[in-house]
Amino acid sequence: MGQIDIIANGNDMNPPSLDLIDIRLLRLFEAIHDAGSVTRAAEALGLAQPTVSVGLGKLREHFSDPLFVRTPEGMLPTPLADTLITPVRDALQALRQISGWRTDFDPVTATRVFRIAMTDASHITLLPTILSEVRSLAPGVTLEAARIDNDLPFALQNGEVDLALGLIPMLEAGFFQQTLFEQDWICLANPHHPRLGTPLTLTDYQREGHIGIVSGTGQTLLERSVREQGIDRRIALRLPGFLGLASILANSDLIVTLPRHIGTTLAELGGLSVYECPFPIERFSVKQHWHGRYHHDPANRWLRALCARLSLEA
Repeated sequence: MGQIDIIANGNDMNPPSLDLIDIRLLRLFEAIHDAGSVTRAAEALGLAQPTVSVGLGKLREHFSDPLFVRTPEGMLPTPLADTLITPVRDALQALRQISGWRTDFDPVTATRVFRIAMTDASHITLLPTILSEVRSLAPGVTLEAARIDNDLPFALQNGEVDLALGLIPMLEAGFFQQTLFEQDWICLANPHHPRLGTPLTLTDYQREGHIGIVSGTGQTLLERSVREQGIDRRIALRLPGFLGLASILANSDLIVTLPRHIGTTLAELGGLSVYECPFPIERFSVKQHWHGRYHHDPANRWLRALCARLSLEA
């Protein structure tokens, strides 16, 4: 059985000592106080009467007080016992609450904020689906999209961010992770592009102007493949992210090279043509990351399971 700290008798000159008393003795004390009888207390606790008598003896020794006095009306508490009964009941109630603490997460009744750090691409590809599912299953939950920056590891550790989605090399070590899906590369262009046919050839690719996306870890893989294979990729426009990209492609003769997930999403939204990339680019995994502090947290586990399920259904 566990133990609880309880303050024994003391006076102003000698502060009370903090001695350990067995929780079972506190339950025994409460039972005797409620029943007014050692026999009835034993029955209530499912113990033998001698066991209760021995426990009462330990309590009397601990508090240097008889605590309960036998009378024709039964075992009546001493003034000290009457003083102790309230804090003892409070302590036992607190322990009962702790031992019966619910560790599940009920999305139907939950009211909390989930903060998910994600790339700009995930704002377009993942967030709408996650939001729709959360609103359906957990109407009292609020989602907040957070930025991926150098403070992300600390934010995950201290709970400011619940989950991080994307290709995030800084979280490869020291964090839990789960692969959601694999990414290869495609190209997008205006469906009425005057010079492109099917398939898109490497000659076509090197002849046309391109849009370069500055942000995104995956772009590093693209730039490295272009450089290592000596491909001539003339950048006509650089963008910090994907905002406005579909509209720009629909109204120009430029090409963009993107990971498949964001590429197909933008193509569907903007009515763009999709081409297989005419040269190899290293594939990568989109993962969800979380800190070990929250590995067993029911709410975090629910959110992770939701994201994993949605990635399989996509």
